[in-house]
Amino acid sequence: MKKTIVATVTAAVLAVGFTASASVDPRLPEYQRASGVSGNMNSIGSDTLNNLMTLWAEEFNKFYPNVNVQIQGAGSSTAPPAITEGTANFAPMSRAMRQSEIETFEARHGYAPYAMPVAIDMLAVYVNNDNPIECLSLQQVDAIFSATRRGGYPQDITRWGQVGLEGSWANRDFALYSRNAVSGTYGYFKDNALFGGDFKSSINEQPGSSSVVQGVTESLNGIGYSGIGYRTSGVRAIALSATEGGECFEPTAENAATGDYPLARYLYVYVNKHPNRDLDPMTREFVKMLYSKVGQEVVDRDGYVPLPESLASRIRRELNVQ
Repeated sequence: MKKTIVATVTAAVLAVGFTASASVDPRLPEYQRASGVSGNMNSIGSDTLNNLMTLWAEEFNKFYPNVNVQIQGAGSSTAPPAITEGTANFAPMSRAMRQSEIETFEARHGYAPYAMPVAIDMLAVYVNNDNPIECLSLQQVDAIFSATRRGGYPQDITRWGQVGLEGSWANRDFALYSRNAVSGTYGYFKDNALFGGDFKSSINEQPGSSSVVQGVTESLNGIGYSGIGYRTSGVRAIALSATEGGECFEPTAENAATGDYPLARYLYVYVNKHPNRDLDPMTREFVKMLYSKVGQEVVDRDGYVPLPESLASRIRRELNVQ
């Protein structure tokens, strides 16, 4: 089984002193406008980060109205070639780059791209708002979505009655909603919720996270997954347990920070940073804004977990955007 990223996220945030709160760290600096910033800024990559990138761009335009921002969010797999070929300044990804993607970038530029963790996301399992289910184990989630059941659940799960629902729910089949293979969320869910196994052929693949949530909203039997920032009133993000019979944890900032919620992950934005050169002024100021109070307030407002100043200051230092 592939090691989940939740341990990495938890260790990192605890090491830098995260206090398990959804509020923005008051130690984050205020952003101050710089002079002489203009140009075209392109972002190509993750659908999960599409809302965040759009909100950040709107904040950035308040400081720099002469910057023209273009954002494309077809999926994380579109980010590495875009930043490698120079068609994007920023490459948002809901997963870390694969080694092969890094090697392709290195072959072109002679150094690796820089991975900026910009927020902590909880990958939520959504059901229709009228569905009474309260919790599922990852092993049950695997048996619902996968054809391989590498999590070890003893039987395929095809009806809601098999996970404890009674009455009219007992014989209801599942309507499975999933992202498509170009998505980093798809890959993360496959690795961590399906234990590296394969999806069932009956899943309804969707081009975006909002489409997954919409599908579950419109289907009483629906179940799907996407980032917590896409939660709406038509769905419920259910609690999950890491082990069969284990304690259930809601997808909250506190449970992400402690590592109790089993599907927590970093969201990344990759940049092309030469190790011996500074970022261009526009990229530098955008990065500086991301790791300021206003940048992390956007993270909080969009439903994700903001980063602590101790981690933000490390990124600013490494990128020389102090």
